Amino acid sequence: MLRRLHTEQPDSFAFTPANQAWAEAQLTKFPEGRQASGVIPLLWRAQEQEGWLSKPAIESIADMLGMAYIRVLEVATFYFMFQLKPVGSVAHIQICGTTSCMLCGSEDLIGICKEVIAPNAHEISADGKFSWEEVECLGACTNAPMAQIGKDYYEDLTAEKFRDLLKAFENGEVPTPGPQNGRFAAEPLGGLTSLQDKTGEAANGSVARAIALGDTVKRIQGDEVPILVKPKPAKAKPAKTPEPEAVSAGQKPVMLDSPRSGGGDNLKKIKGVGPKLEGELNAKGVWHFDQIAAWSDVEVAWADENLVKFKGRVSRDDWVGQAKILAAGGTTEFSEKA
Repeated sequence: MLRRLHTEQPDSFAFTPANQAWAEAQLTKFPEGRQASGVIPLLWRAQEQEGWLSKPAIESIADMLGMAYIRVLEVATFYFMFQLKPVGSVAHIQICGTTSCMLCGSEDLIGICKEVIAPNAHEISADGKFSWEEVECLGACTNAPMAQIGKDYYEDLTAEKFRDLLKAFENGEVPTPGPQNGRFAAEPLGGLTSLQDKTGEAANGSVARAIALGDTVKRIQGDEVPILVKPKPAKAKPAKTPEPEAVSAGQKPVMLDSPRSGGGDNLKKIKGVGPKLEGELNAKGVWHFDQIAAWSDVEVAWADENLVKFKGRVSRDDWVGQAKILAAGGTTEFSEKA
C-alpha cells in the first residue's frame, strides 16, 4: 500500500511542555550517541498528542534526534500504526478484516463504518468525530469479530452492538472495552471447562487497567496521573580518573563571523550533522569543511562539549576525518547518500 504524507499540512508542530519533558526523559534510556533509537516512541507520542503524524512533527522529531528527515520519514511511512492523515477527533476505528473476523461478520462492521462514518477508509465523518480503516489481524481471533478503537480492543461484536458503541462514543461516553457479549476474556463461548474458580472480577486485567487509567480513546498530553512511562533514575557512574585539564576543558577553535565568499559548505555531508545542527554550527561560526579538518584534539574536545547536544558526537563520528576528505574535494560513503 502506498503511504504518502497528507496534502494539507499544519505550519508547525511542538510537543506540549509535559510531552517535551517526557520525550527528553526517554532519550536518557539510550546509550550516548544512540538517541535515534527513540524515534518510534517519540513519533508515537506526537501522534497521541495530535491524532496523526504531520510533516512538521516528523521533521521536529528528526531535529530532536539529530537524524536526517528522510530517515524518520522512512519509519513513519513503514509502520501502519502511524496515521499520516488527520483522523476523527473522538476516535479512529480499525476493523480487523482477516480470516477469523471476516468469517464472523467483520464485513457487516465495515458496512456500518461506510454507512455511519464515511464511504471510504481514512475519510473523516461529516461531524469530524470519527474515521475508520480495515486492518490485518490484530490477534484477537477467539473473540472475533473485533475492532480496535483508540488504544483498546472491543471484541465479540455484532452489527447491533457495534452501532451502539459508535452512538455511545458520539455522545461522549467511553464504553467498557473488551468482550461485548459477557465473556471475561477469551474462554469458550459455551463456558469454562477448566479454571472454573476464576476470581470473579468484573473485567479482565487489561480492561480493568484501561478503565482505571481512563485511557481508551483519550489522547495522551503528558500530564496524566498516574504517569504511564516513568524514566528510570540515572545510575551513579564510577568516578573517572581526571584527564589533563587542557583535554578535559578543551580549547575553542577559531570561528568565523560569516562564510567566506561563495558561501558556506554543505555541512550536512558530514555524518552526524542534520539540518538543525548545521544551522547551529553556522550560528556559532562553523561554515567550512577545512575549519573542522584543522581541529586539534583539544579543539575536538571543546566541540564535543559545546557544539553538539549529544556529547561526544564530534569524536564518535570522526568529523575531522570526514571533513579532511570533503575539504580536499573527495567524498565519503555518507556524503554520497546525503
